[in-house]
Amino acid sequence: MADPAPYRARDWDVHPAYDYPAYASTEFRAPKQPLVPIPHTLSEVTGPSFGREAAPEGEADLTVNARVNGEPMGERIIVTGRVLDENGRAVPDTMVEIWQSNAAGRYIHEVDQHDAPLDPNFIGAGRTVTDADGRYRFVTVRPGAYPWGNHHNAWRPAHIHFSLFGPGFATRLVSQMYFPGDPLLEFDPIFNGSPSPEAMQALVADFSMEVTRPEWALGYEWDIVLRGRDATPMEG
Repeated sequence: MADPAPYRARDWDVHPAYDYPAYASTEFRAPKQPLVPIPHTLSEVTGPSFGREAAPEGEADLTVNARVNGEPMGERIIVTGRVLDENGRAVPDTMVEIWQSNAAGRYIHEVDQHDAPLDPNFIGAGRTVTDADGRYRFVTVRPGAYPWGNHHNAWRPAHIHFSLFGPGFATRLVSQMYFPGDPLLEFDPIFNGSPSPEAMQALVADFSMEVTRPEWALGYEWDIVLRGRDATPMEG
């Protein structure tokens, strides 16, 4: 069997550094020694693989997948886009998972002590699998901003976390999608962690009237590129 084709190395002109002083906790998480390159093997370029059974119908609609006794609070939105590889080709049948705060800026997590209400009808997590064109689609609510203690008067902009399993472990991506026009973006060290203004802008979704449904939900489009020169920046 021929050796699997290697992926291009991560471009540090696009991705945030492991240690980014403005993002205080990276000081403790960043590697203290130079990383050791490991040659790709067949397992890195061919796995993991998920079937559609891993994302049952309804898991991509966060307004219903945890509903107990009513609609989740907040503004309903649609988020969709395409997953592309480093050569601009669609990536079908790949798992896309999201998690986010509720409309009040609160996560269902024991360490989240933000003085904002939990929503009994919103768990803030969902998953889906891309179609033959690499497209994904979620229905959710717009997440709220919240304080996070990184520095004085620090507030996270509205954002949605994404985790993708591409065609191999080498294409695993964890990132965040932001909303256009958010006044908190310029103050957020995670958003500003990338050294490239163009790459930072790639983290901001586009508002789309084509995706928007009349009298029901606003629509946003956000394409995700796995690795390569135009890769979507990793979560800091």
